[in-house]
Amino acid sequence: MNSKPLYIMVMIGLGYVFLMCVFMMQRAWKHCLSLGMTKSQLMDIVKSSTIYTIIPSLSVVIGLFSLSTVLGVPWSWFRLSVIGSVSYELVAADMAAIGAGYDSLAALVAANDVSVVGSVMLSMSIGIIGGVVGCLFIGKKIHLSTMEYSASNGEWGALMMACFTMAMHSVFLPARSIFMGSVATATLLTSALCTYLHNWAVKKYGIRWLSNFTMADSLIVGMASAILWTKLLG
Repeated sequence: MNSKPLYIMVMIGLGYVFLMCVFMMQRAWKHCLSLGMTKSQLMDIVKSSTIYTIIPSLSVVIGLFSLSTVLGVPWSWFRLSVIGSVSYELVAADMAAIGAGYDSLAALVAANDVSVVGSVMLSMSIGIIGGVVGCLFIGKKIHLSTMEYSASNGEWGALMMACFTMAMHSVFLPARSIFMGSVATATLLTSALCTYLHNWAVKKYGIRWLSNFTMADSLIVGMASAILWTKLLG
């Protein structure tokens, strides 16, 4: 998982994505100028977008550190750079490890079974690709349908969207970790408390910029608390 060929292939893939982004930005820049926007306005947009892109990505960097210890640097780098999230990647990899006959992903890593690497990488890729491809055909219809329902049903529409969001969060929340021991439960509750305190401070004192650090800080506090809870409860 840290081999040179994998590093090379990942760098080629990320290079392609980077060039595609540059190409699309050039086209967007020219189109905005043709619509009458000034270069000064576009630079202001670029500056603000850069700031609000880099700050939230701190949580991705932290996630990279945790994911790379299990799946190696290049593949973790590729998954979190292009499309994916720490929670999804670990769940998919863990499912592949269990399907291969191991108790968990940690057991697979401990066994150092190279023959399962391909299955892990494939399971991490195929699942999320299905969502992206599916959006090409049904994404617009679903989006417009939910907007129309929310607009026509008022509070019930807002409630439906809130329930839908809660359901999505429940899918990706590692609920089963709650039943894996007191350390996992305490770590989850600590991260949740950190998130709550961030949101409370933003609303109470109007510190809106703090919301950009909610996920990053929750990850850092959660990881640090895991070490503490392991010593106290492990």
